[in-house]
Amino acid sequence: MEFVSNKSLKEHNTFGVDVSAKKFVAVHSVEALKSVLKKTYASEIFILGGGSNMLLTQNIDATVVHIDLKGKEIVRETDETAVVCAQAGENWHQFVMWCLEKGFGGLENLSFIPGNVGTAPIQNIGAYGVELKDSFLECEAINIQTLERRIFTAAECKFGYRNSIFKNELKGQYIIVNVTFSLSKKNHQLNTSYGSIDSALEEEGIQNPTIKDVSNAVIKIRKAKLPDPKILGNSGSFFKNPVISAEAFSILQNKFPEIPFYNISANEIKIPAGWLIEHAGYKGFRNGDAGVHKNQALVLVNYGEATGGQILNLSKEIISEVKRKYQIVLEPEVNIF
Repeated sequence: MEFVSNKSLKEHNTFGVDVSAKKFVAVHSVEALKSVLKKTYASEIFILGGGSNMLLTQNIDATVVHIDLKGKEIVRETDETAVVCAQAGENWHQFVMWCLEKGFGGLENLSFIPGNVGTAPIQNIGAYGVELKDSFLECEAINIQTLERRIFTAAECKFGYRNSIFKNELKGQYIIVNVTFSLSKKNHQLNTSYGSIDSALEEEGIQNPTIKDVSNAVIKIRKAKLPDPKILGNSGSFFKNPVISAEAFSILQNKFPEIPFYNISANEIKIPAGWLIEHAGYKGFRNGDAGVHKNQALVLVNYGEATGGQILNLSKEIISEVKRKYQIVLEPEVNIF
């Protein structure tokens, strides 16, 4: 365990923004994490996981603690279900692939999402009609101040759309060190109706898909729409899909009959943010090295040397134009620092 001064974080955030940390340390065990927290008790700390859901707009004047805990295991299983646990530093997609290889279902729609396991519950990551909370059983976290261990159940996490208690009441108070899921071993409940999964399966001539087939379809769709962060800096979906009232949607639909939507409840309608951004004229837009991806307007990208501030300014410009045209205020999905 080594503390490094003025460490560049360019390789530790998927936007590839070149900012530096006042101090940087990677921890590989809970014991090492507690030791670091004791040493940095009186100073500011910044918790860093996979760096996939953040936009860094300035140097971090704090000790950056990189959570790099590894390991995954089957905790227990029956003929019907398997309970599996993954450490916070495990790559999310690789963990999903590990589960699928063992025949465990429930996470297949969440394939190819960037980031690590430990940050997934904070955001309640989701894709193609499935959210992390659907398979989540519990997570173990360490209190930053007291170093006490606490287990959070799904109910205690207060999951919402791209939201959890860790983004609200307990923001900055806990560090998740592992996450446990309950997955199916047979009679998998496949969700293929959202997005273009059914179409992707039909193209492959698959009529009775397996969980692996669904995963492959999701990966194919995401690869076609989303750039590889290793090639083109990005953080996946930059904005949340807005949810508006049925009354507000009725007014909007009268003006824009072609607008796509998803019914959330009797009085809530979800609008694809990517559609709003594209039809506001920003798909493929570029200002210097900050831009909007040509295949998916929901994704902001760094073409090389864009600063976090430049990407942030572009996002504000998009928010302003979408509000002007549609009277909808987009909210960032990424965390901005």
